[in-house]
Amino acid sequence: MSNSASHPIERQSERAYRTYPLGVRIVEYDDPDGDGRRYGFRAPDHAGREFDDPDTAALYADVYFDVNGFVEAGTGDRGVPPEIIQAGRDTLAAYFLTQPYADADWVASFYGKKRARIERYAAAVRRRAEEIREGVEALEREGNSVADDASVGRQVRTDI
Repeated sequence: MSNSASHPIERQSERAYRTYPLGVRIVEYDDPDGDGRRYGFRAPDHAGREFDDPDTAALYADVYFDVNGFVEAGTGDRGVPPEIIQAGRDTLAAYFLTQPYADADWVASFYGKKRARIERYAAAVRRRAEEIREGVEALEREGNSVADDASVGRQVRTDI
């Protein structure tokens, strides 16, 4: 599974693949090298990321929501944003799964766990991200601004 961490370029061929609240979206576009489709993560105040497949882009979006957003700029090629480190083992595992140097077997080896455990970690992040997005959408339907509402975000977990 290869991904590219290059900065996104707005492409004329970009079209929305999946949209989320708060201006977050995954776009789909034709690979300039002619190798099929590519998927880009886009969010306000985020440099963006490019992926080979939509599932990895969606997991990246889930990690983004799970930690109330993060910035990768300045972390280097193999660095991890502090928000992700502080979020806990499952969020870090899910983040690793979105990196070009890692897959589920690599992450399982890193943690000394079985692949099934890593898949459960990623599933937990996906569930929390969906709950957060549902909360944001509910607040927006009620006419509340979520830009400054910390109650929408991730609750600190002590069960990991």
